[in-house]
Amino acid sequence: MIGGSGFRMRLVALIRKETRQLMRDRSNLLVGLILPLALILLFGYGLSFDVAHAPVAVVMEDSSPAARDTIAGLAGSAYLAPVMVGSMAQAETLMRAKTVDAIVRVPVDFAAARAAGSGRIQLIVNGADSTTASAIEGYVSGAIQTASQHVGDRAGGGSGGGITLLTRTWFNEAGNSRWYLVPGLLVLVMTLIGAFLTSLLIAREWERGTLESLFVTPVRPSEILLSKLAPYLVIGAIDMVMCLLCARFLFDVPIRGSLVVIIIASLLYLVVSLLLGLFISGITRNQFAASQIALLASFMPAMMLSGFVFDLRNVPAVIQVIAQVLPATHFMQLVKTLFLAGTIWPIVIKSCAILAAYAALLAFLTRRTLAKRLD
Repeated sequence: MIGGSGFRMRLVALIRKETRQLMRDRSNLLVGLILPLALILLFGYGLSFDVAHAPVAVVMEDSSPAARDTIAGLAGSAYLAPVMVGSMAQAETLMRAKTVDAIVRVPVDFAAARAAGSGRIQLIVNGADSTTASAIEGYVSGAIQTASQHVGDRAGGGSGGGITLLTRTWFNEAGNSRWYLVPGLLVLVMTLIGAFLTSLLIAREWERGTLESLFVTPVRPSEILLSKLAPYLVIGAIDMVMCLLCARFLFDVPIRGSLVVIIIASLLYLVVSLLLGLFISGITRNQFAASQIALLASFMPAMMLSGFVFDLRNVPAVIQVIAQVLPATHFMQLVKTLFLAGTIWPIVIKSCAILAAYAALLAFLTRRTLAKRLD
């Protein structure tokens, strides 16, 4: 009994000691409680392979009742959002700007051809995401065939006419998923090298006490910031070149946009990632906490919420808003456009302006964490 009582007393004392230590070490609480919650929310709400309300440009070169009745099936589909446009040129502009995911063109002789049993409708899909492209093709085909059958039933079966859907794929003619995924890997690599590795730098200096030693020297906070950026900027640039070489020569991914623009945009995003890591390191002053926060704030959102795996338009509106706050989302859209569609300047200018604004903001905030003061 005495031995058992002593065991219980020692065990209870040790449990109390470990509990108090756990409560004092907030980084462990962060990993133990916040990380699982973040994973549940990200995978539960942020991950979706469904296609809903996909915008489709409709070009009606034939305005006959037969053509309108056939296309009416698109508006009745919960998976499609038809957008009426006046010409193919306008529809192609919307497709290149990624405003629509597909183009449905009804030729001028559709009604006559359909009456003869050989009606044809052209479908052009954005094949950058082969999964979404296949889904849209199936939805359009099903909607048109269903509408055609209804028209035929109302006419007593005499004018149902077979309709052939002629499908073309833009930006990813081969339907190769690597063309969609490999450019996104450039974003993940830049994020990993930038935010995750540099998140330890300033925290390490605080833990070792070397940052206080720098405060008594004439060195300025901006000089400390630039000195910590430079080595990792070189490493990130080397990784960027490796990614581009592998994408082009190992995975045969086309680079249809300007290579110079890709390099400039990648370096700009790399600076944003580096500054984000340094900012996290400066505000936490703890290597373990900094590494975990960097994982939650940069790499995981870049992988789950940037459009790397699936189209963000298919997730809830709240998740879309959160995704638009992330620098990775804008760089992901830009790099995929540059690889597969070409240099579309409105997207290039918008994305680079957003990244530049993030870089300026993070540089200002990180410099403040390096102000010469002892807490």
